[in-house]
Amino acid sequence: MKIQKIELYAIELPLKEPFIISYSSYNTLPSLIVKMTLDNGTVGYGEGLPDEHVTGESVHSAFEMIEKILAPRLIGMNPLHMEHIHEVMNQEIYAAPTAKAALDIACYDAAAKSLGVPIYNLIGGRYHNEFPITHVLSIQSPEAMASEAVVKMNEGYESFKMKVGSSDMLEDVRRIQAVRTAIGADPSIRVDVNQGWKNSATTLQALHLLEDARLDWIEQPIAADDIRGMVEIKQKSTIPVMIDEGLRGIHEMRTIIQEEAAHKVNIKLMKCGGIYPATKIATMAEMANIECQVGSMVESSVGSAAGYHVAFSKKSITSVELTGPLKFCTDIGNLTFDIPFIRLHDSPGLGIDVDEKTLQELTIKQTSIHA
Repeated sequence: MKIQKIELYAIELPLKEPFIISYSSYNTLPSLIVKMTLDNGTVGYGEGLPDEHVTGESVHSAFEMIEKILAPRLIGMNPLHMEHIHEVMNQEIYAAPTAKAALDIACYDAAAKSLGVPIYNLIGGRYHNEFPITHVLSIQSPEAMASEAVVKMNEGYESFKMKVGSSDMLEDVRRIQAVRTAIGADPSIRVDVNQGWKNSATTLQALHLLEDARLDWIEQPIAADDIRGMVEIKQKSTIPVMIDEGLRGIHEMRTIIQEEAAHKVNIKLMKCGGIYPATKIATMAEMANIECQVGSMVESSVGSAAGYHVAFSKKSITSVELTGPLKFCTDIGNLTFDIPFIRLHDSPGLGIDVDEKTLQELTIKQTSIHA
């Protein structure tokens, strides 16, 4: 079983509605799709969706790194040899997690298909049977966010993730309070600030005002590298704290554990380099009694399915937020949701089909690397 050919596609995924978070607004999302062919004819797919603000990669830089440096080194390697594959990639390029994730996921999909098993059976086997799906509310006015939450609650959603982090912290507080009032006391609300409140003082002011809002947790309220600030927030607030942008790979995870900086961490395959590094982070978290979530960079069915395989296989992962396919007008895959739940079946590999015609229609640039 050896990697024979790697095809690379840069695509634009069209969103049904603008996706608005603290640092940007998107009408489409650029992504990279890897199509990997083995010498036995098996084809696997991977995805890398970069975010310049989080991973330091653009779709253009990640494309070049895969095409010119990483993919040529993987030709001829066994896709099951993940420790070796990541060592080779890490020796070639420092960081670049999204580029590596696209190749990592394709390796797992191809290898698992060759063996006739779902990916989760390669990384520990199935632990969870289902996860509730969380609807993500982009930043809008308090009234608009509350109205959308009510509509989605009537569609069956029982959990909401609110994007806030505007320049006006008090307006963010009003957004959160408006949603809580609109949906009542029972549905879950998680708040993602995407670093927008900047520092611990502003965050603690906000959390004091939100003590009665019944929040599941507050996610990355301050700058990603401000670990000491996260420690202060965790110590002084009764609302659980989650780290997202501040966790990229195992090195940051070690610091988070040492500093006792969070109750929960948000693992994203695009931040850490793929399925294999994500499983390492989940194991580290379990050892430190820290709960994990597998989060999303709003990937297509390919990247979302990969995240679900990690989530379903690990005890320390207690929540998921991988709803990208629900946000696109057009998707290249067919990952299915049973709202308000996600349940994986036992099909080989990622367990999804990729529509090659749609992939070509969304492609803006492509190349092929082979022996």
